[in-house]
Amino acid sequence: MATFKLKIVTPDGPMFNGEAQSLTVRTVEGDVCILPKHINYLTALGMGEAKVVPAEGNARRAACIGGMLSVTGDEVELVPTTFEWADEIDARRADRARKAAEEKLSHREKLSDHELAIAEAKLKRALVRSSVANRK
Repeated sequence: MATFKLKIVTPDGPMFNGEAQSLTVRTVEGDVCILPKHINYLTALGMGEAKVVPAEGNARRAACIGGMLSVTGDEVELVPTTFEWADEIDARRADRARKAAEEKLSHREKLSDHELAIAEAKLKRALVRSSVANRK
């Protein structure tokens, strides 16, 4: 089985460092799956679910939000702003964040453009976290 070197590093520290069979993430252009011998590639990350299949084959899912993905030779580096493994997400907290964002957006006419953008981003983040947590 072919693998590649995968490193996932966030501002909070390393999340994964080892051999992987595949990595699937959401970029700003849509989902991409990285497999061994992928061409060199650089892109900005969007907001969505990431799926890591390590060399030993047990897939793990995570909420992956913002950042960059780089593929150079047989080395892949994922540098997300936020990365939370599904089993580490507090589903109740994510649900509370979703409800708070929805409540704020229900009064959108009172929000500035900046406040509206922040509330929409918080809602999207909460929805991603909830979705990943519920698919453990």
